[in-house]
This record gives sequence, structure tokens and C-alpha cells, in this order.
Amino acid sequence: MPQYTVNVKWRKGNVELNTEETPMVFKSQRFALTGVQLARQKGMVKRGTLKDDEWGNIKLKHGMTLLMMGSADVLPEEPVVRPVFVENMTEEQLASAMELPRGLTRLGHTCYMNATVQCIRSVPELNEAFKRYSGALRALGELASAQCITTALRDLSASKDKTSTSIPPIVLLQFLHVAFPQFAERGEQGHYLQQDANECWVRVMRVLQQKLEAKKVTLKWRLTRTLQGHLLRQEQLPSKR
Repeated sequence: MPQYTVNVKWRKGNVELNTEETPMVFKSQRFALTGVQLARQKGMVKRGTLKDDEWGNIKLKHGMTLLMMGSADVLPEEPVVRPVFVENMTEEQLASAMELPRGLTRLGHTCYMNATVQCIRSVPELNEAFKRYSGALRALGELASAQCITTALRDLSASKDKTSTSIPPIVLLQFLHVAFPQFAERGEQGHYLQQDANECWVRVMRVLQQKLEAKKVTLKWRLTRTLQGHLLRQEQLPSKR
């Protein structure tokens, strides 16, 4: 087969094309001319695309223009940390990536307790105090119930940081019923009765005051709209002289 001189339309320059050699040789010539890696090249002529293994039925002639597509830019380096797709994430990774609030499973009429827990969860100082608390679920004495409730709240708070699914607060509910029997009242059909969320909040906060270590701060905090869990931070108080 004859030899042709063709113009590669990528950067100006003529290339000798010998059809007695494989198209890969011509591809290497284009690489030398343009710097485009072989795997990134795509050669096109009128009514056809150049293949890597054969010339096919492409009609060539002297002076014809060949269009080459491809980029000579440096290939991106492989990332040090491989990306993790959502479908491949664990529950812990998904919870961290999505930054979604974790819900609590309703165990009958326990909306009042769930609202209290979510409100406590929104207070950064309480979350820090839970991390410092080292109490266990097994306790004796007058403050046994208070310790168990505080421990259950601490463990529930830690669990909510590790999952993206709702959590059933069974342990907390059991200790709440032991400490405050009024929350364990049942109706005629045996279901737990709905309770007042504000009363639950007050009871639980008194328990936490007994067990959690207070931390001195220089800012004055005022907690309002407790059932919605909103915090309002006031300006720093002037020091007394």
C-alpha cells in the first residue's frame, strides 16, 4: 500500500502516513507531534474513524486533513484518599457526611420523652458534660435512678453520633419509669398514656443537675423555647469591680 502525507488538524504539521504499517505506528507519530497520549487519541477522517489494528476501507490521499481529538494536558494524579460513594458508606460515615439529625423511635406515647431528649441534644454544654461523665447503668443508693438516667442519656447521645437511622430509647424509657412512675401510667387498653413534655424536661434536668459536673463559663446563657431546642446566647456580661 502507498505512503501518504496528511495534515493532522490538532496542531499544524504534516505527518508521513505509511499504510503498510499498523495504525498504532501512525498513532505514535501523532503522539510525537502533539504530546497527546495514545489512549487519549481519537483520529477521524471524512466518513470514518481510524482504528488501532487496521486501516479498513478508509480512502486516503495526499494532503488530506485528519482530525485528531484528545488532550495533551497532564493526567490528574490518583487521590491519596480514595473517594467513598454514598452507596458504599457505613452508617457511621453516612451520618457524618449527611449531617442529618438522628431521630428517635416512638415507643407508644413517648413523644414527650423524645422531645426532651432532642432538646437536650441541642445544648452543646450538656453534650460536653456527657462526654466527661463516667457513670454506669448499675448503681445502688438514693441516687441510683439519677445515675442510670444520666448514663442512659449519655449512651443515647453517643449512639446518635454513630448512625443515620432512628434509635429506640428503650433503656432510657425503662429507667424513667422506675424513677418517675407517673410516666409509666397506662390506659384502659394497656398502652402508655401521653405525658406532658415540660414536666419530663423539668424532671430530667433536675436529675442532670445532681449528676453532671458544672463547668464555669464567662458567658451568660439563657435557654428558651425548650421544646424546640433553641439556644439564645447573650452578650458577655461586664465584670464586677
